[in-house]
Amino acid sequence: MPKTSLSREEIRSFAQLSPFELKDKFMQIAQSAQSDKPGQKGKTTRAMLNAGRGNPNWVATGPREAYHALGYFAIAESKRVWTADDLGGMPEQEGCAERFASFARAHPELPGIELLQACLDLAVKRFGFDADAFTHELADSSIGDNYPVPDRILRHTEQVVRAYLGDEMFDHRPPPGQNLSLFATEGGTAAMCYIFDSLMKNGILAKGDRIALMVPVFTPYLEIPELDTYEFDVIKVEASLFTETGVRQWRYPPEEVEKLADPSVKMVCCVNPSNPPSLAMAPRVAEQIASIVAERNPNLIIVTDDVYGTFVEGFRSLAAELPRNTLLVYSYSKHYGATGWRLGVIGLHDDNVIDAMLAAQDAEQKARLARRYGTLSLEPEKIRFVDRLVADSRQVALNHTAGLSLPQQVMMTLFSLFDMLDEGQAYKQRIRGIVQQRLELLLEGAHMKISEDPKRAAYYIELDLLAEAERTRGKAFADYLEQNYEPVDPLFRLAEQTSVVLLNGGGFDGPEWSVRVSLANLDDLDYLKIGHHLRAIFEEYAQEWQAAG
Repeated sequence: MPKTSLSREEIRSFAQLSPFELKDKFMQIAQSAQSDKPGQKGKTTRAMLNAGRGNPNWVATGPREAYHALGYFAIAESKRVWTADDLGGMPEQEGCAERFASFARAHPELPGIELLQACLDLAVKRFGFDADAFTHELADSSIGDNYPVPDRILRHTEQVVRAYLGDEMFDHRPPPGQNLSLFATEGGTAAMCYIFDSLMKNGILAKGDRIALMVPVFTPYLEIPELDTYEFDVIKVEASLFTETGVRQWRYPPEEVEKLADPSVKMVCCVNPSNPPSLAMAPRVAEQIASIVAERNPNLIIVTDDVYGTFVEGFRSLAAELPRNTLLVYSYSKHYGATGWRLGVIGLHDDNVIDAMLAAQDAEQKARLARRYGTLSLEPEKIRFVDRLVADSRQVALNHTAGLSLPQQVMMTLFSLFDMLDEGQAYKQRIRGIVQQRLELLLEGAHMKISEDPKRAAYYIELDLLAEAERTRGKAFADYLEQNYEPVDPLFRLAEQTSVVLLNGGGFDGPEWSVRVSLANLDDLDYLKIGHHLRAIFEEYAQEWQAAG
């Protein structure tokens, strides 16, 4: 079997790219390997298996059907107000709920109408909503004929999404006596941008400040702090524990977490469950962080990105354990197969350390911020940080047109209500089963071992190839690999020889010789094939090692 056609120098140069940019190079190589060969004109010898990006290949159809059924009702409401060719009016609130009930009875054949009725009934029962007001908010918002009011998030939507987060991110145990205020954003990516920007704009963080990252981590958390806007002094809390048998655990030892006790560390960012290892944070680590905040670093700001939380039974966010210090980021993209919808939220409890820090700023800082937000309020110093996030997202001057689009907020509401129904819970168990099955097939094909962990989300898996080399053939083999090949060499070989595309774990600040496999975006048996290909590449290195004596 041939080696990769690239030189070691070429491989080393490409390794400097972000994993997602490097992925494009792997795809080019994989596609080139599929092109016509002499004597094989017009034939494709194998399919490209791209397990590099984590866009799921499942979609939640039920709430989408409910959304489109709502759209038909909303159009009927619009035509009821003003009937002309292709011209309607704004839906009216009074009597809206009864008109919907009549519409549902008249159109039982409409896909999604029963689920939509179940969602409305649940919301009225669980939250005590006025039926007319809530039905009208959904109908009018699906039409999209108004600006978002309130701009941060719609009133009913906030209550529904808050309850969804309480169920799924807080394990049905939200912090007692706390209110979580939400800002609906264009996915988790927008939430990240807004948080970094507003913390700087408000003087909570300054250029060159020290922050911590819990690694391995989603690459933007590595790359944003290096931008000249921030130039943060970054320390890394590394998941470096191994089992007794030499298998990497991807867990944080106490001495790494202890780094957060330094008061000069102003913020820590984590993805929980982690990306790529895909493990929910151990209770031991959450308890240690809570102790550090209570005793030695009380103003530590925690940003937790919990997009994969629904894939772990009994998941509980740091925002539940440390509500006063934590900014919660959540996206609906992965659970519902909705990356194209761009649905995310930022959550911040009303009693929080950021607002306390704003109140304690000196007169000069307060005067500067009063000028910044002075057009929004006669008392700009009383504007909460969560509302400053909204204003900053539209350069303050456009605050009056801020907010996530109303049709997006409707979809967010229906996803959340669906989860509260038996159908939504059954859906959750199915997608958890999908990724777990794919993980088992991958490991079966690769003949590799991972640590047993009840907190494994299994949305991704990060495999430490060097640790596997040492576990299976000893340290001499692992040393040979390190001395003779670049850490991303296996990925170039996979792309060229098998048309398999994976990402390099080193790009996520994991071990250089690790690879990330997305378990979300290919057919189940494709993961068995990827495992076989990975094992074949491994055997190839072993043969070269043996040939070298």
